[in-house]
Amino acid sequence: MDSYDDEGVPAGPPPGAGIAGLSLRYQVVAAVALAVIGVLACAHVAMVFLHVAPSNTLTKQHGETVDGWIYPEFEQNWKLFAPNPLQQNVAVEARAEVETPDGARRTTDWIDLSAEDGAAIRGNFLPSHVDQNELRRGWDFFVGSRDNKNRPNGLRGQLSESYIRRIVMLRLEDHDLGGSVERLQLRSATTSIAAPSWSKEKVTTRPFYRVFPWWTVNASDLPGGVRNGRTEAGE
Repeated sequence: MDSYDDEGVPAGPPPGAGIAGLSLRYQVVAAVALAVIGVLACAHVAMVFLHVAPSNTLTKQHGETVDGWIYPEFEQNWKLFAPNPLQQNVAVEARAEVETPDGARRTTDWIDLSAEDGAAIRGNFLPSHVDQNELRRGWDFFVGSRDNKNRPNGLRGQLSESYIRRIVMLRLEDHDLGGSVERLQLRSATTSIAAPSWSKEKVTTRPFYRVFPWWTVNASDLPGGVRNGRTEAGE
């Protein structure tokens, strides 16, 4: 039975009553909504668990269903979690050997391509997907398909090499290098993130470089055979 105040107006639920303070009809609606949310939450947790778990009977039988639920919004990896949380910044740097108009050759300084992407993203409310992911994902693909001696692992390694060379050559077109690029060299600069001020952990923040061999640039390194603003046919 509804209660009324001194002026005959229906009194609201007492403070802190929660769902119990609602009418029966709204209690049923709230209970159904909470049940649906609970089921969805449990289903999501189960899908994420199957996605990150080692291969098993369920993932072999229902792998496509799990991937359809996870990708692309809920993709998971172990870089945020133990035992190896991501604690490093990796910068991709490039330099080129260029031929000047008078026929001389010189080597440019190292150009930090990752820093250029960072500058384009920083302060931008709608950063380009290219600035955010093209170089970063291309580099992950490249280094993940090389052996300890920086040699490509089969076809995947060759494709990753061609892909990263094309990305870098496109980036170098934005720089005035003083001539046409004849050879290209890449390296990564890996810097550990400094420990927080309250931590006693000692971390060396000196960069570690992984330098790759020089590559001779050819027409396939840019679409249409363009090389630093000049076509192969025009050389």
